[in-house]
Amino acid sequence: MFKTPCSRAAGLIGAGLIVNPALFINAPRNQRRVRTLVQLCRSDPAQWITFQHLRFLKRQYVKVSGALSQRARPKQEPVISTLDERDDPVLRQIQEIPDVKPVSGVTIPSAADEPEAVRQARIEARQWKELSVDYSELPGIYARLSKIKLTALVVTTAAAGYAMAPVPFDPITFTLATVGTGLSSCMANSINQYFEVPFDSNMNRTKNRPLVRGQISPLHAVSFALACGIPGVTLLTLAVNPLTGFLGALNIFLYTCCYTPLKRISITNTWVGSVVGAIPPIMGWTAATGALDPGALLLGAFLYSWQFPHFNALSWNLREDYSRGGYRMMSVTHPALCKRVALRHSVALIGLSTLGPVLDVTTWTFPLISLPINLYISYLAFRFYQRGERQSARKLFFCSLWHLPMLLLLALTCKKRRLAEEAGPTGSTDASIALHASSSS
Repeated sequence: MFKTPCSRAAGLIGAGLIVNPALFINAPRNQRRVRTLVQLCRSDPAQWITFQHLRFLKRQYVKVSGALSQRARPKQEPVISTLDERDDPVLRQIQEIPDVKPVSGVTIPSAADEPEAVRQARIEARQWKELSVDYSELPGIYARLSKIKLTALVVTTAAAGYAMAPVPFDPITFTLATVGTGLSSCMANSINQYFEVPFDSNMNRTKNRPLVRGQISPLHAVSFALACGIPGVTLLTLAVNPLTGFLGALNIFLYTCCYTPLKRISITNTWVGSVVGAIPPIMGWTAATGALDPGALLLGAFLYSWQFPHFNALSWNLREDYSRGGYRMMSVTHPALCKRVALRHSVALIGLSTLGPVLDVTTWTFPLISLPINLYISYLAFRFYQRGERQSARKLFFCSLWHLPMLLLLALTCKKRRLAEEAGPTGSTDASIALHASSSS
């Protein structure tokens, strides 16, 4: 009933109980507190008349027959021991604990013996400090904030999409498209790190990121993201074409607003992330042609399927980290599905390579020369599916690192000749024939 010792004292005194203090020796500890308060209140009545000590006058509301009524709080029954101090043989045998004597030869360090410099450093380390940025470290901080290796992969796949397009190569448009794609990727990665600071701090893989370590402020990171994303999307829209700019803005939205929150909600984040990774080569194709052709979708399908053996093998050895960070990955919640999906999409790369000549993107040589590397990654995915161990996952991951650039390079080597190149010799022959006919006449 009474939450505090003051209330207990109020209840006892309000009842007018006067108890011999000697009877409280063997009482519970809370009753000894009551005895102390009683003695303090008797010695100094000025401290007694306060609102806190008059809490026993409060009434509580109770519901009786649908109506509220008041009733006084019940008073606490005092616990009185029947033993007297003089009659208790145990109390007479209690002796006071002697003071602890220092052991000779052992010195205990004290705060007075601490050097002043060490004490100042210890105090300063506990104080709040204003965040200061070392401008010489900003390039490295920006590189880690934008995930420079991932951004380089995105730019490379976009450049491959541009090179695979059946149009003449334009270096200016190519440069504008790759720069705009890289800036868009920097914005998406920076916003992703801004949202995941509390969770990245729990993972060994991400605990050294700039925002987690406090190297820059969140406002600084968001400003950097906007300074990259707005010019990047504008460059793609105005300098390249609106379709490529729309795909760049869509990719930023999918990565920051769909993939990032889904990582803590559902394993579908892996499929959404694969769509995000499949868009850059499509952007490169549309930057060259201005249209969304089947060849662009085929390149996007290559990236879509490649990401499953790549990421599933990577996340398999980081299951503890992802679990500690609270991320719902297939390797954590559905390990069997993780292995099946990696194998399924590794085999799918063989079928996608066969579609290259069917869609007039490559020659029939491409499915043949790409078959060995596709079979090898499928074999490693099958071993990963069978064993599910760290070593097989590591081999599959490292194989995926060289498999993608090799596959794109082979596709570029076996690319079908452009229509302009095929029409070039015919057009020149017709012009020479017409010129010869006019001269003979």
